[in-house]
Amino acid sequence: MSQDDYDKGYDLGERARTEAKAMAKEGMSHPSTKPVLTGAAVGVVAAALLPVVTWPIGLAAGAGYAFYNRIKK
Repeated sequence: MSQDDYDKGYDLGERARTEAKAMAKEGMSHPSTKPVLTGAAVGVVAAALLPVVTWPIGLAAGAGYAFYNRIKK
């Protein structure tokens, strides 16, 4: 997203919705898909190492963190 998008009043929720729709439409060719999947994999590995975190929580946390980092600009 560019500075013009911020000036138009796009909030974090709108940017997230737009990015998620684009990722779903374009699949692996979208530039955000691979970093989000990598974040999900890192979360699963971290969950395997930590005894109190299950893999679904690690997967969601890793993917969510990577997704947030892609849209927060």
